[in-house]
Amino acid sequence: MRRGNALPCGPVGRLGRRGPLGAAVCGLAVLGALLGPAGTAQAAGTAAGAADDDGDRDGLVMVLDSSGSMAGARMTAARQAVGAVVDALPDGYPTGLRVYGAGKEHGCDDTRLLEAVRPLDRDALKQAVAGVRPKGDTPIGLSLQKAAADLPEGGRRTIVLVSDGEDTCGAPEPCEVAARLAGQGADLRIDTIGFQVRGGAREQLECIAAAGHGSYYDAPDSASLVRQLTRASRLSADAYRLQGRRVTGGSAAPGAPALSPGQYTDDIGAGETRWYAVTLDAASTADLAVTAVPRPGVGAAYGDGVELRLAGTGRYPLTCGSDSAHFGQDEGAMVVGGAVSRIPSDDRDGACDKAGRYVLSVHRTSAAGSDRARWPLELRYGTERPFAAGATPAPAATRYGDPPAALTGAPYDVEGGTGFNDARRLGTGIWRDTLLPGQTRFYKVRVGWGQRLTYSADFANEPLLQGGSTASSFVATAAYGPGRQPLGDASGASQRRGYYGRPLSVGLGTVPVTWTNRWVAGGSARGARTAGEHYVAVSLGPGAAGLARNAAVRVVLRVDVAGTELAGPEYGAPARGGGSGAGDTDTTAAGAAADGGGFMTASDAVAAAAGGAVALAGVGTVVLLGRRRRDGA
Repeated sequence: MRRGNALPCGPVGRLGRRGPLGAAVCGLAVLGALLGPAGTAQAAGTAAGAADDDGDRDGLVMVLDSSGSMAGARMTAARQAVGAVVDALPDGYPTGLRVYGAGKEHGCDDTRLLEAVRPLDRDALKQAVAGVRPKGDTPIGLSLQKAAADLPEGGRRTIVLVSDGEDTCGAPEPCEVAARLAGQGADLRIDTIGFQVRGGAREQLECIAAAGHGSYYDAPDSASLVRQLTRASRLSADAYRLQGRRVTGGSAAPGAPALSPGQYTDDIGAGETRWYAVTLDAASTADLAVTAVPRPGVGAAYGDGVELRLAGTGRYPLTCGSDSAHFGQDEGAMVVGGAVSRIPSDDRDGACDKAGRYVLSVHRTSAAGSDRARWPLELRYGTERPFAAGATPAPAATRYGDPPAALTGAPYDVEGGTGFNDARRLGTGIWRDTLLPGQTRFYKVRVGWGQRLTYSADFANEPLLQGGSTASSFVATAAYGPGRQPLGDASGASQRRGYYGRPLSVGLGTVPVTWTNRWVAGGSARGARTAGEHYVAVSLGPGAAGLARNAAVRVVLRVDVAGTELAGPEYGAPARGGGSGAGDTDTTAAGAAADGGGFMTASDAVAAAAGGAVALAGVGTVVLLGRRRRDGA
């Protein structure tokens, strides 16, 4: 079985081979309800290692040009930009500020750390930048060296350099410094912002970003400086939150490390293949999902991505599953992922049904001109027990359904997760979020036996930059089951479309979740085989930075879970708990507590508004940028 499976940007879906969705899904999909002997939900595979997270060691340091050329209006604009950024960053995100050229009129050693990288202190950062008085030289190379040392060890480390000119000191040479720092590990990214620059200054800043596995942002005026610094900083803070136990894949099948059910992290270089081994029994379903997390927006080619293959290990190893997930666009890298499954055949007589050792290979394809940084990988291995002996499963549900839900009403503001691990829980309702260019947001929706998920992601008119009407990008979406297996569309909806800042919609509708869907050959039913948390990913292409006037673009999600939930997957199963019918799903306060993050349905939000909370109507004016969590949001 082969299917393109790049996350929504390249799709959280399958942008891969089918167009520019190139990129998206990520994160932990905890294996959902699995059938036990009495028809109850049981998980046979655990998420071992899923709590291991380096996110608390992430960090961002802004490096601000304070040389003589930044005096006057330029420094005023820089102060405003830094203030906007610190207001937009999440509470507690480790952030620091370094300046150069503000200590003395001449000196190539003039760089100072004004605010150490520590949990975000908005007032301290604003006060620090307010006191900067530009006067001196431009030692960019030295400042980059110092900034790298300012950041914590481990985790995602980002330097964002803002400059209105090129280095005036010459040694150390900035591009060489960036390349050397980036070569020391897979965790450092250097973005650059050119404030009213051209010629040699712009070329140098572009060189630094390329060598530092980052992106260059052009800021010809004060408004664009705010927009670009916000984008660069927010993409750092909202980067995919990897979780899992660290493992190093083998360079060949014989040296593949043995994995038990759980979640793991690794990394992979351009053109490299990693190998992992699993021991399977003769009856359980096994899902192996891989998410690759390149730095968003860095150089990428249409065919870049990952290819997965699950095979036996006998004398004549047979391929039991394969998948390929490519960006399918050349705007820039995004999260990309694939999944393979070993599903024992109904008669238990298939060549891949035997118990024993199997190996998963993950190969990374990268064009010669693409960014060469190593990509972090997140691997999830889950198993699902066989159907209860003596019971009869309900028949497969392969019929096509209605298009995504056309729900109406006022949306409720939410903030999607960075990946599977922190996906935002939603129920039936209308929800509003924002997406940065190059970003994918993740959401999770509980879908029970016999139910089907439908949703749309609607983009409204977006204010365009001058000249932005000639730019273009894409929006994309994809959905995944509890084991991160991709879900096919059964509603005729579009999962990826070109984006020009004008209204459009992408979405997906599944068939009802049925145990026997796993044996359906082809079509859209095969993935809809396990009840539990399902995942929705929505992506905005990196190219949207060339058309959108706001730092982030608005999107409204209309989510519906249709059908009566059944008590189990067996034939003739009754409604769950005497369920109330269509849309019956877990949208209770207990769900919110389990999620640990303020879960509400849209109807809950309206009720809360009547009690004194703020009701947010329509798509309205862009909301950006503050992404601070709110009580109940």
